[in-house]
Amino acid sequence: MLHASEANTLHRGVRLTRLTLTRFRNYDALRLELSGAPVVLVGPNGAGKTNLMEAVSLFTSGRGLRGAQYADLARLPESRGWAVAARIDGPGGEVRLGTAWERNGDQEGEAAAQRQVLIDGRPASGSGAFAGHVRILWLTPAMDRLFTGPASDRRKFLDRMVSALDADHGPRVNALDKGLRERNRLLAEWAGEKAWLHAVEQELAEAAVAVAAARVAAVEAMHGYLGEAPSGRKASAFPLAALALEGELEGRVAAAPAVQVEDEYRKMLHDSRSIDQAAGRTLIGPHRSDLAVTHMRHAMPARACSTGEQKALLIGLVLAQARAVRDSFGGWAPLVLLDEVTAHLDAERRAGLFAELNDLGAQTWVTGTDKALFAALGASADVAEIESGAVRRFSPAAACGRTT
Repeated sequence: MLHASEANTLHRGVRLTRLTLTRFRNYDALRLELSGAPVVLVGPNGAGKTNLMEAVSLFTSGRGLRGAQYADLARLPESRGWAVAARIDGPGGEVRLGTAWERNGDQEGEAAAQRQVLIDGRPASGSGAFAGHVRILWLTPAMDRLFTGPASDRRKFLDRMVSALDADHGPRVNALDKGLRERNRLLAEWAGEKAWLHAVEQELAEAAVAVAAARVAAVEAMHGYLGEAPSGRKASAFPLAALALEGELEGRVAAAPAVQVEDEYRKMLHDSRSIDQAAGRTLIGPHRSDLAVTHMRHAMPARACSTGEQKALLIGLVLAQARAVRDSFGGWAPLVLLDEVTAHLDAERRAGLFAELNDLGAQTWVTGTDKALFAALGASADVAEIESGAVRRFSPAAACGRTT
């Protein structure tokens, strides 16, 4: 198996080489120096392994891999706030990224403060600014229910996938959500035809079609990466999947010009006002769409597959997404965060996973309670043993020759 430094000659990968936490979750203060090799976080349940990954995931747009409220990330309820900083080596060279949240006075909740975003010590306009320096993908145990859970979970997964490929997608989704809220509010107060309701529907139609078009483009791009095997292997260790979008607008966008679809959706919104008013929400649009995944070899919907095959399909999707992101991000592989990824994987698939990650060239972060599960990584990984919100022992990657 190639060491991280050798894999990097095949594909470049974004590297996180320092992580600093202040009053974050169960960490009072932590500074972790890393070699840029894969990172293995080992420790008992509740030690804080996932918290470290969550901190890393904040260097992307949104609320990170748990989607938590910012106030809940503080170490203690009475804490004034929290801060996370990282040193990243990526497309623009070495850069220092930081994000923090601090309460204002005695206020409570999200309105008490704004999240701060810093790049090389200078304020940036929102966490979307991180996308120019790093792209991050993740897989968590909560996502194991992706195929059997509500459609809203699959839409979130889909939109994260699109955002990783297209950094402008997050603002599109935000505009869609804002437009839906505004229309629903106006419908609740509506007593007849009003020009300003028409104006809101026009803006909503533009945002909705933009979101649908970006989803269609991303799914089409993904098809070229699904089932791809690592170099020198005949087949991937993970099943080939097919993706399909199930949504009124996504279907129309795939078959007609966007301007035409905007006009059609605007008319649909106008004609459905009474129905939507009675329902208390907008019933048609990309906020109701779904992502269908099929296990190709079994010709079976993912939701009908066994737990083990669903996990394998999900891992295969994340690997394909990582390859697609790498090629769309100037050849730089994203950071890949895999929380408890070895669950439901036999030894053969574990080995296949590590081989494909190695071929990808990404700096991968993995967690587990048993260090033996990651033996295939050998001495090519930084291993941090976590206990009660602290790094009890750190073993740097021997292959990289760098210590903390």
